[in-house]
Amino acid sequence: MGRGRAKAKQTKVARQLKYSTPNTDFDSLQRELSGGSDDSADRRDPVDEWVEEDEWRRA
Repeated sequence: MGRGRAKAKQTKVARQLKYSTPNTDFDSLQRELSGGSDDSADRRDPVDEWVEEDEWRRA
């Protein structure tokens, strides 16, 4: 018992997500999909960090 309110809330949230039209920043999306170099050039690949960490274990 007592699931009525929780289910109603979930249904309300699901409807809002399904039917709402959020504001989309298409310029930002285009840069992301085209591989634009905003500040992604400064970021290191996480795989490289693991490789360097594992090198000290081998020594």
